Amino acid sequence: MEAIDSGKEIDKLFVQKDAQGELLHELTKLAKARNIVPQRVPVEKLNRITRKNHQGAIATISPVEFSDLQEVVTRVYEDSKQPFVLLLDGVTDVRNFGAICRTAEAAGVNAIVIPQRGAASINGDAVKTSAGALFKIPVCKVSSISAAITDLQAFGIKVLGASEKVSQLPYEIDLKEPIALVMGNEEKGLQDDVVRSCDYLVQIPMQGEIGSLNVSVAAGVLLFEIVRQRI
Repeated sequence: MEAIDSGKEIDKLFVQKDAQGELLHELTKLAKARNIVPQRVPVEKLNRITRKNHQGAIATISPVEFSDLQEVVTRVYEDSKQPFVLLLDGVTDVRNFGAICRTAEAAGVNAIVIPQRGAASINGDAVKTSAGALFKIPVCKVSSISAAITDLQAFGIKVLGASEKVSQLPYEIDLKEPIALVMGNEEKGLQDDVVRSCDYLVQIPMQGEIGSLNVSVAAGVLLFEIVRQRI
């Protein structure tokens, strides 16, 4: 509660599922007032995180400050540039996340968007794997990826989703316009509501027998196709 009151960037808040008590009630109420979504988890998960006396609640503090997506996009337009945004719909592996952030920074992405729930923790491993890119690129945490897509489309940004279930190729689309790329979960891909929200859906053409790429590699392929078209 002191961390929240002092304005620390809370990455995740885990609260014991069956725990009761006035203090935990106050914690949950304070978190919701600051737009922090508590995740109710079994005590076994808390015990895996720490062996210390956690009293039914554990918070992880982000090493980076989160940005407001609309403010970032507005600044990009004010600088007379074309917005270039990357959304991660449920990428949960910390090293994948860090590697994607490193590639995104190198590609000139203006912001990385992650959901409040179902995303990789932004911790020391993520920062290390990103080669420090997480300190250089705005990270925006949103209530849902589909809602963020709607906001971006209101700014005139087209949204490109990566999917193995379509036949259209990224090379057939004009990606020089304001664009946002959405990459899905390592196993399940994009959520259905995100698929429905995208302006374009594309697949990376595979020439070998293996039918998919690691999400960080796939993100790199598509991010630099956007770069290629823009230069």
